[in-house]
Amino acid sequence: MNTTQLKKLNELETQVEKWNVGNAEALNHDQYMELMELQFIRNKSNINFRLSGNNKYYYANQCHKFYGNLKKYLEKSSHDFDVRQLERLKKEGICFNKYSINIGYNQYCEDYKRFNSTQELLGFVIGFNQAMNSWSN
Repeated sequence: MNTTQLKKLNELETQVEKWNVGNAEALNHDQYMELMELQFIRNKSNINFRLSGNNKYYYANQCHKFYGNLKKYLEKSSHDFDVRQLERLKKEGICFNKYSINIGYNQYCEDYKRFNSTQELLGFVIGFNQAMNSWSN
């Protein structure tokens, strides 16, 4: 995602926040579609397999949320291993590959978790996010 796209995304998200409070007009259809595409580009930046169909936006968003939820989970942990893993996660990031979630930027970095299929990976990500939502409430 380049700086122009990031700037436009921030502007549109700010407008949506203002609209939620009641201080701005709602986005028109074209602006809303542009917001969705920019969010998809941001969310897809660390996914290294093809997402297609109507669910691509949902799956990319879930992967983006997974990163935030994993950081939250590791921050609340008191185990030394989790603290070290959190530091690596913040430093190196996370990527989603066809059969694994890795700490780092590609499939050859350290595995966080391995799977038999992409659907199994996405199911784990969605389940983890739902568990974190239940845990934090």
